[in-house]
Amino acid sequence: MRIILGTMSVAAAAFLAGAGIAAAGNAPGVTDKEIKIGNTNPYSGPASVYSTIGKSIAACFNEVNAEGGINGRKINWISYDDGYSPPKTKEQIRKLVERDKVALTFQTLGTPTNSAIHKYMNKKKVPHLFVATGATKWGQPDKFPWTMGFQPNYQTIGEIFGNYVLQNHPNGKVAVMYQNDDYGKDYVIGVKKAMGDKYAKMVVKEESYEVTDPTVASQIVSLANSGADVFINISIPKFAAQAIKKMDDIGWKPTHLLNDVAASIKSTYEPAGKEKSKGIISLMYLKDPNDPEWKDDEEMNQWRAFMTKYYPDGDRANMFNVYGWAVCSLMIHTLEKAGDDLSRENIMKSASSIKDFRVRGLLPGIKANTSATDFYPVEQMQMNKYDGEKLIRFGPIIGAGAGS
Repeated sequence: MRIILGTMSVAAAAFLAGAGIAAAGNAPGVTDKEIKIGNTNPYSGPASVYSTIGKSIAACFNEVNAEGGINGRKINWISYDDGYSPPKTKEQIRKLVERDKVALTFQTLGTPTNSAIHKYMNKKKVPHLFVATGATKWGQPDKFPWTMGFQPNYQTIGEIFGNYVLQNHPNGKVAVMYQNDDYGKDYVIGVKKAMGDKYAKMVVKEESYEVTDPTVASQIVSLANSGADVFINISIPKFAAQAIKKMDDIGWKPTHLLNDVAASIKSTYEPAGKEKSKGIISLMYLKDPNDPEWKDDEEMNQWRAFMTKYYPDGDRANMFNVYGWAVCSLMIHTLEKAGDDLSRENIMKSASSIKDFRVRGLLPGIKANTSATDFYPVEQMQMNKYDGEKLIRFGPIIGAGAGS
């Protein structure tokens, strides 16, 4: 899939004549009229439930362009399908950087897919911004100064889960399932960090799955047979839904902790069955469009108006559409702050000097902050439990490094 907004014409004469400061130095993909931004997204494949994120971002930039662009420049958004396949991601990213000559990439989705291009983006010195994955590796400015995350990192979330188990189920028997790659293992590192030597004593069974597996049914049966009464489920929506269904089929009813990026009502709980999903505990940092608390909320009213006008086919019950709209506001802020100096170096400088920016759609009290040594913009969350219809938040806002 290729989504293109704005014009694709990049005439050399126009570039030289009008780009001004933006053309100085290392500013490919920028003219006086446009900023070219690249993206890869799984519009197909096992993670295609995330495809709406790419579409909601395209709609966001469509709105930006309709309102005159950013500092007078329209966004030329080029998004390719990578099917959540690392080799395909490498191919599409090379096309974006070397053929399309984008100024930067934004919100490339997935831990294994971004891992495949991590070194390449930094070798090419192309801003690799606000990636759609919470892997801890995206916050290494000393080693990878061109890559920056967005959402709370997976190890922190794993720590919160580990602390929750220790505090609420100190005598529990724990089962863990995770995706067998950097994405899944990052959460497990956090759980182990929080539980320490108790992890080996309390965890009675671990199972992993490959993203190419057709089902996780056998893993769930194995975990249930372990006698565990607490289940830490680290997966993507497709496999999370499968797990919930199988657990119901065999009558396994442990305390179920599900990682944040899979804990979606629309993409996981509804496909699995609302009643079967009832009681699942997770974490969130975004406002849930299904929560009546936000019925008259000013930000969410803005989001609903945006969806009606710019993404009418999008699902207004899907939190991923809030996510795309939210992270887009951070990208807009970064480019506005960079002003007319849209060299790649200054774009990164702008991205790494964000101070208390209110990313629209986040829970109250959560703001984005970055620095030259902190590449984690959002580092706070709140726990929630699914009641069969909506996510009920409980406990305080939890910051990075905090327990539950």
